[in-house]
Amino acid sequence: MKLREIQEKDNKQVEHVIRTCLLEFGGNREGLAWCDPYLGRFSEVYSTNNSKYFVVEDNGRILGGCGIGPVEGLNDTCELQKMYCLKELRGTHFTHDLLDASLEFAKQHYKKCYLETLSNMVAANKFYKKYGFTKLDKPIGNTGHYACDTWYIKNL
Repeated sequence: MKLREIQEKDNKQVEHVIRTCLLEFGGNREGLAWCDPYLGRFSEVYSTNNSKYFVVEDNGRILGGCGIGPVEGLNDTCELQKMYCLKELRGTHFTHDLLDASLEFAKQHYKKCYLETLSNMVAANKFYKKYGFTKLDKPIGNTGHYACDTWYIKNL
């Protein structure tokens, strides 16, 4: 397995990983990544200087990914975006590698990192807290993911 930046050939596989995970947690609905119009175009979306998406690949198969992108209207704050991993990758050092690479990139461009998730993604919530993310009472910025019910922020 290896960690690397997303390539155009990965777009459909990353979309599959995200949809698989969302189905597992009841996230196949409006207001979440399920309806994100950019799902199949990540190599394009994350090609700007202040955005990046990383994937874990195993023999040509994408098992997980995580990205950093700007939060509209908040110049010093990025968003940890679309961190989804298939069951076989969860709990391995590669999930830590994904988050570490994303946060390291974020530190080069931003002062804070924000994320939105679902409360029923219990392991993910514990994972974010372990990395020093602090729970917020309400969302910040305008991400379009109005169905998320848990929000975090971290100083970089």
